[in-house]
Amino acid sequence: MKFIILIGPPGAGKGTQAKLLEQSLGLPQVSTGDLFRYNLKNETELGKLARTYMDKGELVPDAVTVAMVKDRLASADAAGGAILDGFPRTQAQADALDQLLEQLGGRITVVPNLVVDREELVQRLLARAQIEGRADDTEDTIRTRMRVYEEQTKPLLDYYQQRGLVVNVDGLQSREAVQQALRRVIEQAA
Repeated sequence: MKFIILIGPPGAGKGTQAKLLEQSLGLPQVSTGDLFRYNLKNETELGKLARTYMDKGELVPDAVTVAMVKDRLASADAAGGAILDGFPRTQAQADALDQLLEQLGGRITVVPNLVVDREELVQRLLARAQIEGRADDTEDTIRTRMRVYEEQTKPLLDYYQQRGLVVNVDGLQSREAVQQALRRVIEQAA
């Protein structure tokens, strides 16, 4: 079982690239955003638990997020591995993922890091907000998301770098060029 963790700041194109990789590699994309939407919509036990925190304006604890990921990775289509998009986001989640993969007999094969200039990201996200009608994606909220990424998620790069798993990919290239670069990185790591 091989697992690929896509890392990059908000707006770097992780979701888009993960979906393209899913098609070309035959590994499912596992997005925490999708998992939350599914569990909330279908009112699963984990969804109901997550909602109790969300309704109070609190962050959903890592244990709930990890449980959702664990359920998803136990699915038949993830038997050969998965492309993780948006998970892990914190060191605690990375530690939980390590334990989970040990139980499943899987391993992280590579951690592609999509590198994009901060100002380019802000412009991308503002444009996306306008196109998709996301009134809540203001420049202030986008910059806050960037700061949260820098504080919480970027330290994971050091963690995975120490394990020799991180490969930087220029996220400023065209969508197709980024996809080709990602496939090369994944094939070389296999």
